[in-house]
Amino acid sequence: MDTELQTPPGSDAELTPPADHGETSYRGHGRLAGKRAIITGGDSGIGRAVAIAFAREGADLVIAYLNEHEDAETTRQLVEAEGRRCVLMPGDIADPAHCRAIIDSAVAELGGIDVLVNNAAYQMSFKTLDEMTDDEWDRAFAVNVAATFRLCRDAVPHMMPGASIINTASINSDKPSPDLLPYATSKGAIANFTAGLAQLLGEKGIRVNSVAPGPIWTPLIPSTLAPERIEEFGKNTPLGRPGQPAELAAAFVLLASDEASYISGTWIGVTGGVPML
Repeated sequence: MDTELQTPPGSDAELTPPADHGETSYRGHGRLAGKRAIITGGDSGIGRAVAIAFAREGADLVIAYLNEHEDAETTRQLVEAEGRRCVLMPGDIADPAHCRAIIDSAVAELGGIDVLVNNAAYQMSFKTLDEMTDDEWDRAFAVNVAATFRLCRDAVPHMMPGASIINTASINSDKPSPDLLPYATSKGAIANFTAGLAQLLGEKGIRVNSVAPGPIWTPLIPSTLAPERIEEFGKNTPLGRPGQPAELAAAFVLLASDEASYISGTWIGVTGGVPML
């Protein structure tokens, strides 16, 4: 891995080596034909891989992202190349008004919401507890937890039975890295929120699950980790390497599809062999 650091949140266009999002490998089979999906953080990394897969499975998309316009435009082109609609929504999901705008855009542009993928995340690493300022702690929870809650709350009134919510948790939900304490704690909250929300929405026929990635090569890594961490990234997994965003796409497709009609309240770990409880 190239240990040259990026400015957070990082850019796929500058990632060395490039990540594999399934551009040439993912093959769709109509599993999401006619579905309308929101993907936060869909400009790059895992979000882009999910966007490509969803489009090739037949879904139209709203892609929410912060300000990585070049990456987002690349994702839009990849989605539209499959003949699907792709609406871009730049802005900060820590802002409750922007969360509402994302939902409103999906309803207005796509006609409804069948799948909500809460994937956007904020992560920074710290050497000591003293470095974890109030602002850093609050930012992690505003983006990772509060926005997930608001987007779910505002999307559910527009969802019908059979709809699916998929939250991106993390192996840090189960095995927290001490230098990522705010991020890891927020991801634990997401796993708990997912399990509780699945029970709350069961009577509505709306499924709620999470995907828990292990070490995945995305712009978040060179923009938030120390060079020595990047050099060893993913080597401590049983498979001995970091995963590629494309290797998570199938898990999201399954949970979004009608084939997962009796899967709710659980997580799928994509961790390179690291066990999760």
